[in-house]
Amino acid sequence: MTKYFVSIRDRTHEVEITGDVVRLDGAVVEADLHGPQGSDVWSLLLEGSSYRVVATSGARGEWSMRIGGESFRARVVDERQHHIEEMTGTGAGPAGPAPMRAPMPGMIVRVEVGEGDRVEPGQGLVIVEAMKMENELTAETSARVARIHVSEGQAVEKDEVLIDLEPLEEGAEP
Repeated sequence: MTKYFVSIRDRTHEVEITGDVVRLDGAVVEADLHGPQGSDVWSLLLEGSSYRVVATSGARGEWSMRIGGESFRARVVDERQHHIEEMTGTGAGPAGPAPMRAPMPGMIVRVEVGEGDRVEPGQGLVIVEAMKMENELTAETSARVARIHVSEGQAVEKDEVLIDLEPLEEGAEP
């Protein structure tokens, strides 16, 4: 059995994998994940529904993910690391907004925000065309757009910073 703790936004889920059996927070779920070796693009079959997953790993178990048109960050740690962090009081640290990065090479179709704009979770920031598909990249948390690094028609590489986001100041008006 392998156990992971997956933190997305304000929730942490316990994922256990034993052979072909997957448990999510204790409940058995039908899940199957396939993709070519070394690729960031995967196919996820979850409870009979199919999803295209783009997942890029970062430092300390951090992942940038895009599933079904939604972009977000996830943190994945194994059981040992989870217990160490619980005992020492360490972990991911404060979860503030991160720069919006290109999940794959592509072309900027549209920038949907301006510098200084306040954005909310799920709000569209930029649309990138890759492999003849338009992908809307969305905000993961409430933030303010600090700087836009791209413009319409610009080619971008995987992991290139598209937009810098900054935390909202305490007591900031919506």
